[in-house]
Amino acid sequence: MPVGVVAHGETMVRGKLLIRLEWARPIAEGRYPAVVVHPEAGHLAREMRGVVRDLAARGYVAVAADYRRAVGSTYRDTLFTWRDAGDPRAVFERVRGDRRVDPARIGLLGFSQGGVYSLVTAAETGQAAAVVAYYPVTDFELWLGDPARRRREQWVFRFIRRHFYRQSGAASEEEFSTFLARASPLRHAERIRAPVLLVHGTSDRSSGIEESRRLAARLRALGRPVELLEIPGAGHVFNFRDREKAALAWEATVAFLDRHLKHQDDPSSAGRPAV
Repeated sequence: MPVGVVAHGETMVRGKLLIRLEWARPIAEGRYPAVVVHPEAGHLAREMRGVVRDLAARGYVAVAADYRRAVGSTYRDTLFTWRDAGDPRAVFERVRGDRRVDPARIGLLGFSQGGVYSLVTAAETGQAAAVVAYYPVTDFELWLGDPARRRREQWVFRFIRRHFYRQSGAASEEEFSTFLARASPLRHAERIRAPVLLVHGTSDRSSGIEESRRLAARLRALGRPVELLEIPGAGHVFNFRDREKAALAWEATVAFLDRHLKHQDDPSSAGRPAV
């Protein structure tokens, strides 16, 4: 644990969602900027402890979240966890109501599916002050049906599409398309008003870099503040596998968050505490 940081876990229920949170914050009293962190698909909030504790050491209240949805009498991890209107706002509103958080300075950070969650949350709440999304899929219909893929990859993605369809519980292709649109940040670009940093590897085979390029182009066309950091030679989840590339991306992430979330008179403005 970094010096000057305290951490704790929390579980909450909102509607049909079971949400597990991992908190970390500076030990000193005061109101701080906050960052909500979403991990990649299938991963847990507790796996983000290193991320949230590093952010806390830099002067943020940081909160990682994962979601399970009630299916019958059991909470399950599904590809379509968010279904109800309030689902994308649940964690944001919890963090916004914390007495240690400045509600005007809440950022969102996510990896892969977590990047999708972060961008959709920004659109749904309209209150985020900054968003950082690592290698997100930004339009699921285009991602699943991209005709430019090689034959082998097309077969794989047809299988993925069938898996997504079953997971969604959709009664028709039309309803499935509606589910995909709801989950696609590109379809909500008009409502994303916070500054956005997209981080993507040029060699990503799971979510090609065109996903971020497409969203960045759309946001620029709308006059929104957006930056795209392309990491040469990096694949999917590169920041958890390649120390050098991870450091480059994290430095850019922290600088972006500091620029949009911090004030000169913050307790943390003098720099990061020693660890």
